[in-house]
Amino acid sequence: MLTTASNAPSVEEKPLEKALGHQIRLLRRERDLSVADLGNAAGISLGMVSKIENGAISPSLSSINAIATALNVPITALFSAFEERRDCSHVKRGQGVVIERRGTKVGHIYELLGAGIGGEVALEPYLITLETEAEAYTSFRHVGTEFIYMLTGEMMYHHAGEDYHLLPGDSLLFDSNGLHGPARLLQTPMTYLSIIVYPRG
Repeated sequence: MLTTASNAPSVEEKPLEKALGHQIRLLRRERDLSVADLGNAAGISLGMVSKIENGAISPSLSSINAIATALNVPITALFSAFEERRDCSHVKRGQGVVIERRGTKVGHIYELLGAGIGGEVALEPYLITLETEAEAYTSFRHVGTEFIYMLTGEMMYHHAGEDYHLLPGDSLLFDSNGLHGPARLLQTPMTYLSIIVYPRG
């Protein structure tokens, strides 16, 4: 299996089986049935029903059909907890949405490079351009973590009482609860990537 340097948890094995088992357990409990009750009604052993509910095995189509019949639901209802769709956001060069963020200042252009991805964590990737007339501003503050990657230009970037000299290729990762922002614009216009990550409310 290919691995990366990421410490993110691996994708859960047998996602379909896990979702199927979860839905069967949910429907069984809604009907106030025990595992044994469902097994008897479906003609499947108690142990087999338990393994199916725990997502430990891939049940045969006939077993799935027997369970659906015992629960008095269409077979498709057993798969409703499995979401096949995986979100993706594709933005062509120059076609990101230019937005007004809270605290946006004159000469600060924020181009949102992707949106609409679901999940427990929100991620906002911006291409930020600071034009010649842009002014320094160090009072940004928001929930989450921010990653900056310098593309062009040069600046001193402030975060929580410290200033960092950023040149093309430099990066900065920080807790965005601390006051932050461009402190001194040494070479404009400049561009950098800003990726903000925070839990969805």
